[in-house]
Amino acid sequence: MSCANGKKLNKYVSDYVVFDLETTGVSVNSDDVVEISAIKVNSGIVVDEFTSLVNPGRPIPYYASAVNGITDDMVENYPSFDIVLKEFLDFAGDYVLVGHNIHSFDMKFIYRDAERFLGKTITNDYVDTLPLSRVCLPNLSSHSLVNLACHYGIATDGAHRALNDCRMNQKVFEALGEEMESLSSQIRICSCCGSFLKKRNGRYGEFWGCSSYPDCKHTEKI
Repeated sequence: MSCANGKKLNKYVSDYVVFDLETTGVSVNSDDVVEISAIKVNSGIVVDEFTSLVNPGRPIPYYASAVNGITDDMVENYPSFDIVLKEFLDFAGDYVLVGHNIHSFDMKFIYRDAERFLGKTITNDYVDTLPLSRVCLPNLSSHSLVNLACHYGIATDGAHRALNDCRMNQKVFEALGEEMESLSSQIRICSCCGSFLKKRNGRYGEFWGCSSYPDCKHTEKI
């Protein structure tokens, strides 16, 4: 992964592109994208949508189809990801990218395939709503996208298809933005790497420690 890629942000932004992938499996080393969707938002208002199935050039495993409902017959006449990825990147422009669990999953596929197919790095900063939700709603039993949508009274019909997940995630992100504003005095951000600070106990009592430890060892006194 190139050091020129964009930064992970831990804050609400009002202009962004929320996106989601469906894939043949969970491994960035051996799986491929079969669907990508995105929603463009300006000042918190949805202004455009993008969606496409993708022909991965290989059979889609049964277990993947069982989750997302996408079959070989459905993708047969769709383009490969080198074409669709370029269209998505043109759609996203230089907007901040937003998604659920994208730091650990979706961005890895985007980074990999942008380098593999297009010979470029992705410089867009991005926001992962999963860690935001854990900070804003620490008492929820699950921070899955569906559970967050249920918590906020957002419809979950069609979950696990990319565009429907984008629509859910966009509404969840707006709700989390309101949560972060109300909790602004309680949320602390690391001045070194931008990650959340967490209260930790040490030899001399409580202190603020970076949640990215051991990659970042920044601490602050309480």
